[in-house]
Amino acid sequence: MVQRQLPKPRDIAPLMKFKKFDFNASRRRLSAALTIEDLHKIAKRRTPKAAFDYTDGAAEGEFSLTRAREAFQDIEFNPSILRDVSEVDTSCEIFGGRSALPFGIAPTGFTRLMQTEGEIAGATAAGAAGIPFTLSTLGTTSIEAVQEANPHGRNWFQLYVMKDREISYDLTERAGKAGFDTLFFTVDTPVAGARLRDKRNGFSIPPQLSLGTVLNAIPRPWWWYDFLTTPPLEFASLTSTGGTVGEMLDKAMDPSISFEDLKIIRALFPGKLVVKGVQNVEDAKKLASLGVDGIVLSNHGGRQLDRAPVPFHLLPEVVREVGDDLEVTIDTGIMNGADIVASIALGAKFTLIGRAYLYGLMAGGRAGVDRTIEILADQVERTMLLLEVPNLAELEPKHVTQLERLVPRAR
Repeated sequence: MVQRQLPKPRDIAPLMKFKKFDFNASRRRLSAALTIEDLHKIAKRRTPKAAFDYTDGAAEGEFSLTRAREAFQDIEFNPSILRDVSEVDTSCEIFGGRSALPFGIAPTGFTRLMQTEGEIAGATAAGAAGIPFTLSTLGTTSIEAVQEANPHGRNWFQLYVMKDREISYDLTERAGKAGFDTLFFTVDTPVAGARLRDKRNGFSIPPQLSLGTVLNAIPRPWWWYDFLTTPPLEFASLTSTGGTVGEMLDKAMDPSISFEDLKIIRALFPGKLVVKGVQNVEDAKKLASLGVDGIVLSNHGGRQLDRAPVPFHLLPEVVREVGDDLEVTIDTGIMNGADIVASIALGAKFTLIGRAYLYGLMAGGRAGVDRTIEILADQVERTMLLLEVPNLAELEPKHVTQLERLVPRAR
């Protein structure tokens, strides 16, 4: 029989300690976010639909993005046992420099539209965490302003080769002079992808008011206050900011881009040259033969060609073919530190986060970006601990099994 007694005050007292209430609503929201999906939900609540969908959406049916995320879900880890992991080192060397973590911030366009702190929040958060920050050609902060905000961190620049080549050449030289140590030569945007969410939302720069826009803005006055009381959006590489996103990109991109352009940019930029947007093994082999410093396996976050190859699926074969000749990195679909660990295990030297960074930015500005990095860093370290791998160099293909959901039919 259970024996019962009247509880004594001294026994109850330790159980009655309440958590101290944090009166800072933003800090409260961010501390409650435990995953990137949690930040995604906060960002969706706090950001007007058109701006949020520009970040969250992809091209056409959004199959490329969906499949990229499913590829990371479809893995099985194979942990070791009885290995000393009392200390775990998450740092790595990439493109001639150090990163405290095996991921950096990917280039994103129109960033201040998502949240007014924009690229400055991303660059300063990256600098504080000891990871690289990448500025987009279509960024809303200048090369020089990013360098000023993150003077001791690693800044990278993503380049679109435009119809007016002189704009691209000037940007390349400015990035070099500002001390940006790596340039991403982007090859997957001869024209803009069909971003149907943007078209349905009537998304444009600056935002165009409609009855739907006004109704959607009512519960989000803070976003409009920030947008209307801070400097107007500007794009260093464009002379006009009118029209839809797709129309703007069509003006900026050039379908005649060629290997000759790559050669010219190589001559202009003093740092590491990395080709972003590689989507098959043969192109990776050709780039290796040309002596580029690295490639990014990427389908542009699913925002260009829908039903494009899944970068994570390409990774093992590309690494086998060119991994000894150049550094292979990967983006698209990364939402968890486990995705990053799996990529490193299969041969990637580094990974890039785009939407995950922007979800944090929209959820809470600079503090939200800090939270994104903190969440992913914790997940990376915990996954390595549970795999019993003390450093990134010891992650190997044997630690990951890629499960098959989409299997090609025999021809």
